[in-house]
Amino acid sequence: MLLFVCFAWLLCSQHSSARPMSDVLHNHDTYQAARDISRKAQKLEAGDDTSLRLISRVSPNQPLAQNAEICCLHANILDFYLLNVLQSSDSFHPTMPRLKTDLARISQDLSHHGCNVTHYHDHQNAVEFREKLITMQGPRGITKAIGEIDILFTYLGEFCVQN
Repeated sequence: MLLFVCFAWLLCSQHSSARPMSDVLHNHDTYQAARDISRKAQKLEAGDDTSLRLISRVSPNQPLAQNAEICCLHANILDFYLLNVLQSSDSFHPTMPRLKTDLARISQDLSHHGCNVTHYHDHQNAVEFREKLITMQGPRGITKAIGEIDILFTYLGEFCVQN
């Protein structure tokens, strides 16, 4: 039985390896909404220290084998956004409700493709993100996080594709 389960998993993973984990990750309208919302938030924080970055930088030259880990780490951060940052932000920008729906779909798709986001809850980058956000306190931190939503979306698009 175990052999059958392993074989089935191998077939499924090979079958899905040529397609992105979520079609929403490659939707131009979703990408544009993330950019527009991010730019609006960045304008609101113009007087603040813009040198602080909540989402850690990821080198684009990561070994392909690390893509799944980077993807699931950012899926963890995405879930934090959905549960904490974007909860009451529908009025922030006209496209925010649609973007939230698209991001929730991405999270669901990644979960179905094997991203166990709770496994990455204690990852150094996820902890760092949450700590930085907490130190910014309230609305200022939320605005900063929304200002980086395009970074999060870009990382998900770059690393959450199976090759």
